[in-house]
Amino acid sequence: MYRRLLLILSCLAFLFSSGCALVAPKYSASLENVDKLKAASFQSISVGKFEVVPGKENANPISLRGSSLTSPYDNSYATYLAEAIKQELSLAGKYASDAQIEISGAIRKNDIYIMGLASGVIEARFVVTRSGKINYDQIKVINDSWDSSLMGAVAIPRAQQRYPIMVQKLLALLYADAAFMDALKQ
Repeated sequence: MYRRLLLILSCLAFLFSSGCALVAPKYSASLENVDKLKAASFQSISVGKFEVVPGKENANPISLRGSSLTSPYDNSYATYLAEAIKQELSLAGKYASDAQIEISGAIRKNDIYIMGLASGVIEARFVVTRSGKINYDQIKVINDSWDSSLMGAVAIPRAQQRYPIMVQKLLALLYADAAFMDALKQ
């Protein structure tokens, strides 16, 4: 009896202590975002350093019901955002690593919740500089939601696949800001 109880407790401890480690999908550019950048009249831009502001709502890795979601870019969501911007600028023909205009920033919130209705938040500060002078400094936030499931086997992969879509939405919000586009022209 004692051995059976010990075996059951050991198995339960093992199951609860080993969460799955997942990697967010690599970023895939939004065609709408790329078209918006192509249509804009500004010179090439470089992408500078993006940082993560430590905080309770700025998870790294993101916890998904005992699993953890990490970034495929150096395990850094700041690098994920920088790579997303670089990818979209490159596809639009507007990226140059040595350009005088630079976009940089910091992720302030970055989390996903998958209990009940799934939701996620990304809040980032974007800064545009030209030769060291700040032309734009604003915070953009997206709150996203999608259908989830009580079953982790369904909810966790949905959340994993949703992360790049959240980044696409954040960048769409940034590119829709007339002040941002004006800062790129200066």
